[in-house]
Amino acid sequence: MNRKKIPYDHYAVGERIQKQRQSLGMSQEELAERIDRAPKYYSDIERGICGMSIETMLALSEHLHMSLDYMMYGIKPESSEKIVPVERTGLHQLLTDCTDRQYNYAMRL
Repeated sequence: MNRKKIPYDHYAVGERIQKQRQSLGMSQEELAERIDRAPKYYSDIERGICGMSIETMLALSEHLHMSLDYMMYGIKPESSEKIVPVERTGLHQLLTDCTDRQYNYAMRL
């Protein structure tokens, strides 16, 4: 199986995450604790030094009240967007290792 990786800009993602965290009045340490990650690791995400797992993305999305599309690609949701059933997106396959809580949250997004 030869899958193509979809690249994303770690720096831009980190900037969007940082901006949202600051707008919510949270410190890096507070958010790192809320998502159950080491403060150093979380700091590296914000600085664009490293990527993150799906679980970390979902946790950040939940605690920052931020869609995954916006977090990862800067795409703001439009109210007139057509909703595509999850079964057609392949997203459900990506979320098979998530907890039930994380999976349900992702489905609500």
